[in-house]
Amino acid sequence: MNVYQTNNDGVFVGITTADQDPMDESNTLIPAGCVETAPPTTTDEQLARWDGTAWAVEDIPTPEAEPEPADPADEARAGRDNILTTVVDPLVSNPFRWADLTSDKQAEWSQYRTDLLSVPQQAGFPNNITWPTKP
Repeated sequence: MNVYQTNNDGVFVGITTADQDPMDESNTLIPAGCVETAPPTTTDEQLARWDGTAWAVEDIPTPEAEPEPADPADEARAGRDNILTTVVDPLVSNPFRWADLTSDKQAEWSQYRTDLLSVPQQAGFPNNITWPTKP
């Protein structure tokens, strides 16, 4: 006897055979996920879904478009901004921490901050960036 196989979501995937129980001829062994009721006819743009009691015809969902890749310039600026806000600014904007640095170290950190801000002006930006070295 033909039965109608569904996937875990109840969507019809094909026809298979249910065998007679060799130990009880009055019983048919129906495979898991199969139903005895034939699915309705569908088009190439539709699918048949078993809801537990009946078939329903649904349009096949259109897959979502792949997101546009991020702009490399935006990603580079975001990386630079992250360094500024998490590494540089907490030091240079804290007068107590800044005062603990020698004037040479203050000059290095000031130059580092300037170099980070200048990253977008590099000739290879955004595909070939030479990141400044942290002091």
